[in-house]
Amino acid sequence: MNDYYLAILNGAVLTVGVSLAALAVSIVLGLAGAAAKLSGRPVLVVLATVYTTLIRGVPELVLMLLVFYGGTIGLNNLLERLGSEATVDINPFFAGVLTIGFIYGAYMTETFRGALLSIPPGQAEAAWAFGMSKGQTFFRITAPQMVRYALPGFTNNWLVLIKATALVSLIGLQEMTYLAKQASAATRSPFAFFLFTAALFLVYTSVSLYVLRRLNARYSLGAKRGQL
Repeated sequence: MNDYYLAILNGAVLTVGVSLAALAVSIVLGLAGAAAKLSGRPVLVVLATVYTTLIRGVPELVLMLLVFYGGTIGLNNLLERLGSEATVDINPFFAGVLTIGFIYGAYMTETFRGALLSIPPGQAEAAWAFGMSKGQTFFRITAPQMVRYALPGFTNNWLVLIKATALVSLIGLQEMTYLAKQASAATRSPFAFFLFTAALFLVYTSVSLYVLRRLNARYSLGAKRGQL
């Protein structure tokens, strides 16, 4: 029994890796999507709107299976048409990371867009009047405030993203949910192993909440005083 618990703990490390890598992908896509929606350019606005609308309307499980199985079939069919005898197998880790990151990039887009819209435009105009470049204005004026406004939504997205990593067990990635299912099947004790896995997810989310609340308090210093 102890060997199964140790295996699940090892899988828990992989779960953290998938979560952090998917978070990085979602942040990049979220910033790009928010910038596109606020760019004022019709083509970019439409593309970003289609992205967020479609992704938020399709279940994560369906997208995961489409990327893993559909992507594999599509790539192999393409290689066959090109006359190649090679075959491609999509790595479950990368499939999971890219799919989860792609999904939550849509949610991050709306989070970052809302945060940027919450910042009074006059602050950027004042910075430009003082001779700051657009880059300096973003990193010194806009970004710190955007973080403060975005943190509540970012926290919710991150907590849901962590739990969504359980879906990668369906495509064969041996993270802790997959290993818990294997241990349950071998010992016929599903309650113990799934309860242990649930406890590990609870630890992750609790630690994340603590860290993000401290970060939110750090970026909110003086905010209420400034509003009085």
